[in-house]
Order: sequence, then C-alpha cells, then structure tokens
Amino acid sequence: MKRKSLFALLVLPALFTMSCSEEQEITPTAALDAASTTLATGNGAPSGVHYNLNIIGVPKGKTADMTGNNGGRIFVDLQGKTKIGLTPAPEGESFQVLDANGTDSNGARFQLPQNVSNAWTVWARIPGNQKGSVTITTCADMVQTEDGTYVEAVLSCEGITLDRARYGKFTDVSGSLLYVTLLADVLDGDGNVLLEAGTYPLFDEAMEGYFWDYDNDGLKLLQLRFYPTA
Repeated sequence: MKRKSLFALLVLPALFTMSCSEEQEITPTAALDAASTTLATGNGAPSGVHYNLNIIGVPKGKTADMTGNNGGRIFVDLQGKTKIGLTPAPEGESFQVLDANGTDSNGARFQLPQNVSNAWTVWARIPGNQKGSVTITTCADMVQTEDGTYVEAVLSCEGITLDRARYGKFTDVSGSLLYVTLLADVLDGDGNVLLEAGTYPLFDEAMEGYFWDYDNDGLKLLQLRFYPTA
C-alpha cells in the first residue's frame, strides 16, 4: 500500500528570567480565548498566548514517580538519548506533561493537541551561556498496513541539531518537531512499500507510537513555546 507524502515551568533562574508582562502563558488543557500575533518579542519569540515547555538535562536519573506531574517541564539525561513519547490529547484538552521523568526506563510522555501540526507553531531557544547541544528527531515506531493494523517498524527519520550559537533566540522549529520526515520508504518483509518517504504531520494515521528522540550532549535547558496559528 503506497501513501502520498503530506506537506505541509520549571525555570532555572541562573539561565532565564521571564517578564510577566511580555506574554501570557496557556494553562495546560485550558481552552484558548485569545489568538497569537506575528509580532516578535525581544527574545525572538512571537507575542501572544502560548504554552511553555522546558526540557531540563540532569546528570543523575530521577527516582520519583512523575506520572501525572505536569509542571510544564520534562527531565532528560544530560548525556545520551531520552525518548519523549508524544500523545494526542483527548477532545477538549490541550498540552500537558503526562510523565515528566525521562530518565527512567519508561521515558517521558507529552500530550499535544491532535491537530497540532496544522494549528500550532513551536519555537525553540537555548538560554544563557550554554556549551552543550541536542539533536531531536521526531519519529514513530509503528506503521499502518493494508488491512488497517499497525506493525512495528524501524523508520529513518530526519532530526534537527540545536546549539546556543544558532538558537540563542527563539526560532521556529515547527517543521522539525511537529512533523515526521521519512528519509526512506518503509518496506514490509516482501519488499512492498508500506509508507513512502516524505513529510507527515504528527498523529497522521499512517503511523503510531510518535516520539521525540532527544539525543543530549550536555545541554542543561531547552525552552520550547507553542503558539496557536489563529
């Protein structure tokens, strides 16, 4: 079966201080009652309502159960890979951290609106004088077959590398974090194409098991902001 490609807070005080008068933050799962604008703030981000997510690198794994412990932050390993599972929100809900502890064997889990690729943008910034970097790959681990079921598959997905030199101010990374870009066709055991190489929005039915592969090289804090497009 061939498919056509679709185109389309916890704050560390020493690194970051936010002006309360600058923007309004969206409360997790709350309904939106205001639209963002395209006017940039001094830190490079658009002006308007948004949801903040801080991804914090720690040298030692956390032992506490952080399931359902929202707080707008996720803990990841300071060195190496952390899997951040991406879950579509139930109707009427929005962004929410479902599991903040990415340092254990279960990884972290983050909930986003089902239409996030079409209705939102995400902006990234590395604040302070940080020396580390991170490569984030948006991917999935299952693909849909001809009969509508899903099977495990190894997908070749494109990532993005963020460092302070290029991302010291908020920069739009929607194309990398809200879409899966497959670099090669996904084949079944007989060599038939299950899924063509190309770009797919998050939560497209062609795949399941969406996640961010967060490959950290010493980065202590990455800030993400999600803005509604209208």
